[in-house]
Amino acid sequence: MSHIELNDKKIQILNVAEKLFSEKGFEGTSIRDISKEAKINIAMVSYYFGSKERLLEALIFHKTVDLKLQLENLLQEDIEPLEKVNKLIEIYINRICLNKGIYRVLHFELYNKKREKSLQAFTELKKGNLKSVESIIKQGQALGVFRKDVNIQLITPTIIGTFFHFHMNRSFFEEIFDLKTEEMFNNYIKNDLTKHIQQTIKALLVYEN
Repeated sequence: MSHIELNDKKIQILNVAEKLFSEKGFEGTSIRDISKEAKINIAMVSYYFGSKERLLEALIFHKTVDLKLQLENLLQEDIEPLEKVNKLIEIYINRICLNKGIYRVLHFELYNKKREKSLQAFTELKKGNLKSVESIIKQGQALGVFRKDVNIQLITPTIIGTFFHFHMNRSFFEEIFDLKTEEMFNNYIKNDLTKHIQQTIKALLVYEN
């Protein structure tokens, strides 16, 4: 994916596109809808992004590129392997919480074969992120802290899958954990759910005593 320089207008369009795509789906949203909501001329949207597919591509890149940088920076940190993995989990949970709209779009669009070309760049980005995760786990394996038989490719799906199961069953978990407000729900994710995921990943990685 070629890097698109973003000015305030482009960011405004991307934010509106994310909102509409997540509410109405990619198919259900037109460039006209986006330009109307963003209060920007339809020709300007087309000028900046060319097509709706390219707009989706730019949106994915805009919302996920900083995760790549955070993982690369984490890889260089001089901390214990398990602490590094715990920080990795915090980074993933934080990124999903901040970008629930785009993850909802991606979750739907990844099942839609028509959009495979637009999502190719996202697939490449995921491969790069996986390399960072692999490097973090391999650092721990080299030090004899982590097991050698870990299925590294399934670590990220375990983190993200647990989060999304919790979020998709929100009303159920709000009731059983008595989470009455948005703040209580978000705090539960930040503290209890994150800790549970960290304990789960630790159990997969660390040798039993």
